[in-house]
Amino acid sequence: MTEQKKLSPHRIAMLAMMTAVVFVSNYLRIIVPLPTGETSFTLANILCVLSGLLLGPIGGLASGLGSALYDLTNPVFAPECWLTFLTKGAMGLGAGLVVGRAQYEERLGYPRCLSAALVGCLVYYALYFAKSLLYDNMLVGGLPFAAAAALLPLKIPASLFNGAVAVAAAPPLCLAIRAALKRARVKLA
Repeated sequence: MTEQKKLSPHRIAMLAMMTAVVFVSNYLRIIVPLPTGETSFTLANILCVLSGLLLGPIGGLASGLGSALYDLTNPVFAPECWLTFLTKGAMGLGAGLVVGRAQYEERLGYPRCLSAALVGCLVYYALYFAKSLLYDNMLVGGLPFAAAAALLPLKIPASLFNGAVAVAAAPPLCLAIRAALKRARVKLA
């Protein structure tokens, strides 16, 4: 195992901190009632993407675990915590995979962070809409495919807003945090 792949004490601390920050950020949400249930505007997606940008692929663990732990605090969301772990974890993982080895080097810039944030959000929303269709609407809701699919457009406005905010906010936050860590001589790797 190379030095870059090892979980250093700093990296473990950062992973734990990002898990906690993702958990807490899930409380920052506005619930929007819909005829078929509800959706929400949340700032947690920023931190899920940021986990991947700062930590690479292992940031998916922080985004998935922090979000799943939040679900366990609410009886409405608790049964789906495993799905949240997978979908939100994929968001951080997707962003982290795009950042890749550049996170360990000095060449991580805004374009790569922006691309990574976009990929992380696209991966998440593909999984989120699949979960909404197959699990929420068909399995739990008992709807036929056509009716289940017809309900998906109701989730688009909140999803676009959440995704756009995450893509806009996470890259500059990542670069600012990395610059501060560098000044403090703290390495993520």
